[in-house]
Amino acid sequence: RFLLRTQVIQTLRRYLDEHGFQEVDTPILCNKATGALARPFKTHHNALNMEVFLRIAPETYLKRLIVAGYDRVYEMARCFRNEGMDPSHLQDFTMLEYYAAYWNYEDNMRFTEELFRFMLETCLGSLQIEIDGVTIDFSKKWKRLSLREGLLEETGIDVDQCPDAEALREKISAAGIEIEKAATLGRGALIDSLYKKTVRKKLIQPTFLVQHPIDLSPLARRNDENTNLTDRFQLVVAGWEIVNAYSELVDPIDQRNRLEEQAALRAAGDDEAMELDEDYLLAMEHGMPPISGWGMGIDRIVTLLTGQDNLRDVVPFPLLKNL
Repeated sequence: RFLLRTQVIQTLRRYLDEHGFQEVDTPILCNKATGALARPFKTHHNALNMEVFLRIAPETYLKRLIVAGYDRVYEMARCFRNEGMDPSHLQDFTMLEYYAAYWNYEDNMRFTEELFRFMLETCLGSLQIEIDGVTIDFSKKWKRLSLREGLLEETGIDVDQCPDAEALREKISAAGIEIEKAATLGRGALIDSLYKKTVRKKLIQPTFLVQHPIDLSPLARRNDENTNLTDRFQLVVAGWEIVNAYSELVDPIDQRNRLEEQAALRAAGDDEAMELDEDYLLAMEHGMPPISGWGMGIDRIVTLLTGQDNLRDVVPFPLLKNL
């Protein structure tokens, strides 16, 4: 398992290098915990006498490099999220993120299929893997499913008819579905929690989940036809989210408005909402080209490929509780 993990990382690096990407390093200690909706680890910087955070994602720094003139960048990033633990989540994990200037999410979906097929053929010699007796076939064209359609089919709830968190909470309660901390979550976080509880586990074959609501995707570009949605996709396999990606938001005014909304949710008790990051907004104001980006948990894809049940089984030294 550990040897395959090394081979997967080497293969992903090789494919990205051969397609014009530059590998870079970005900070692990950050002034702001940005780039994802997650609860960070906090620590204290003694020399500067200030609070800092372990990064939850390298996203905003990688995008700043795009502003600075890089066309394609990636990082094998160690990330940290101080939140719940289950077989598909660890508090410290390795994530591959890349960004390409002048791509949109459609370009990115095509590249993702090509990259995965190359990785599977190189590392496993096959485009089919077996999980719990079910054959997962990556050779066929991957299904596309909108988040709204998936929720409507599984729960009967039409999120388009719930313009705010309170309306959605009423629908969830009426359907008899229990969501943890529902009273403190904003509309986007409620939709995400509802999806994870009801839809995601049913997606077994490779599926691109698309058309995420704007309030669930504070860093993603608005869709041209429906401005309440974003140009975003997630790759879901065997009930696990493997990739999160989108056409990036590059409008600094729109980005400021969305981050201010996130900051208000955070102040109201949603500790996974994003912070307002003035340094990132300043970079955007200098001019950000169209971009599409992508993030994948290395531990998660290796767990999937080796048929394991828990990410801890593919990490050489997982954190253990000191009894």
